[in-house]
Amino acid sequence: MRMERFDRHPGVRVAFTGRAEGNQAAHTGLSPREVAASRAGLAATLGVGPERLSFMHQVHSALVAPAPAPGQAAPEADAIVDLSGALAPVVLTADCVPVAIAGELRGHSVLSVAHAGRPGLLGGVLEATLEELRAAGVTRLEAWIGPAVCGACYEVPEQMRAEAEERLPGISSRTSWGTPALDLPGAAARILAEAGALIHATHACTLEEATWFSYRGGDTAPRNATLLWAGHDRSVQHAPQPGAERTKEEEQ
Repeated sequence: MRMERFDRHPGVRVAFTGRAEGNQAAHTGLSPREVAASRAGLAATLGVGPERLSFMHQVHSALVAPAPAPGQAAPEADAIVDLSGALAPVVLTADCVPVAIAGELRGHSVLSVAHAGRPGLLGGVLEATLEELRAAGVTRLEAWIGPAVCGACYEVPEQMRAEAEERLPGISSRTSWGTPALDLPGAAARILAEAGALIHATHACTLEEATWFSYRGGDTAPRNATLLWAGHDRSVQHAPQPGAERTKEEEQ
């Protein structure tokens, strides 16, 4: 596992899990008991209450939803926003680009994660997330781009490359073996930078590095997790989450 801090928001940490922390996805057909154990182990290692972990049901879209509080069902979305700063939003990936975003609203931390796979990235999931944050008045945006398949490994058909380049100029790439490719992490970084966010990146390739689960590398079910949380420094104030309602047990 790799852990990092935010420069503009020193009370916020981000973690990127891999093989050593086990599968964190409950929706891909693996043992629910094993997933629960992996999530509990992750929460314990990070010192984050397991009830703070906030998941979404990812569908490769540009949908943005409020981060579900304890007891709420996971929303169908590919980005979640915690305006309270009290939760630990989680995004699950295995080659797609995980993005963790921190910001400030009336003196407290705001936390968000986005699942920027090829369909979501081209569909505008990051732009939609940034617009949601701006509309709420969030400032001082800062982002971490986690482990994902790199532009030298993400091979695609030429027509797909051309169509993606038309939608997001600069996303085109070539594999290390000379075939058409897409640079998803690079495109994500440009979108975030154009919005004025301070950008950090792990520059870790899930296909090249055995540390991480990789769908293209044969890991069709397990998923890495990227999550961020405000630390237990009580100088960080937590505002109530707007519209929070208690519902059935979370599903992921």
